[in-house]
Amino acid sequence: MKSIAVLPQGSVSHEALLYLFGGEPVKVVHHKLISDVFLSTANGTTDYSVIPIENTIEGSVSLHIDWLINEVNLPMQTEWIFPSIQNLISNPLEFTDSEGNKDFTAMVKILSHPVAMAQCGQYIREHAPWAELESAGSTSEAVEIVKSNPGKGWAAIGTALGAATHGLEIVDRQITDHNNNYTRFVLVGPQKLELARVSSGDKTSILVTLPEDFPGALHQVLAAFAWRRLNLSRIESRPTKKKLGTYYFYIDVVEPIESILLPGAIEEIKALGCQVRILGSYPTYTYEEEKAEVQ
Repeated sequence: MKSIAVLPQGSVSHEALLYLFGGEPVKVVHHKLISDVFLSTANGTTDYSVIPIENTIEGSVSLHIDWLINEVNLPMQTEWIFPSIQNLISNPLEFTDSEGNKDFTAMVKILSHPVAMAQCGQYIREHAPWAELESAGSTSEAVEIVKSNPGKGWAAIGTALGAATHGLEIVDRQITDHNNNYTRFVLVGPQKLELARVSSGDKTSILVTLPEDFPGALHQVLAAFAWRRLNLSRIESRPTKKKLGTYYFYIDVVEPIESILLPGAIEEIKALGCQVRILGSYPTYTYEEEKAEVQ
């Protein structure tokens, strides 16, 4: 049975993991911090780690990408998209008046992961602009903290799975500011992964470091893909952390590494004096809402 490291029980990452594997049995190992999720697989305790790396609203999760680049050597083995559906959660009846209506006047504090909080900014401003906002390590941790502090006027922003896990009430459902709030996850680990579901295609992620004092180098790198008509779905610069003003370029190519054209593009880029690191070549999976059954 595969062992998978993931953020706490009831987090969006946990929901996404259950969706990816469907009914396939896996051993789920929860960690409070994303660094511990990474290290669990890096030191061989688990087979894979679930890592959120991009969100529709908030963009790249820079900390997680930097860990993939600088802290561990764990290839990406699978990518999938999953909706980040956030809810307002509290201890039962804490924000309900005597007639059973919602009453947020006693809400003192709202806790959540900073990314989830940002996804619900408009809702907070409309319904409880006076509430103190406090960051937690994950949405699940926020729900757990609220559970441990009944009667204080605290609420959490988190998942339906998180509320069910801790026996709390969903006061308001789907409170994110945009309906198209999706998160891109990758499963990282040393071994290839075979899943029963059908992929929507293949992708290769590479890291390119340009040579210093080479005017037009980035243009020539992109040209190596362009004339071969290789589709780039993402390009992002990240600091090398070695010298001010030096960057890596993180590039996603919609092509498997085994294809005819991609290896030639990589060799051409290397010939320019660039360093190229393959972060992974893997199948991708899109979200099929009608088939999703997250328990």
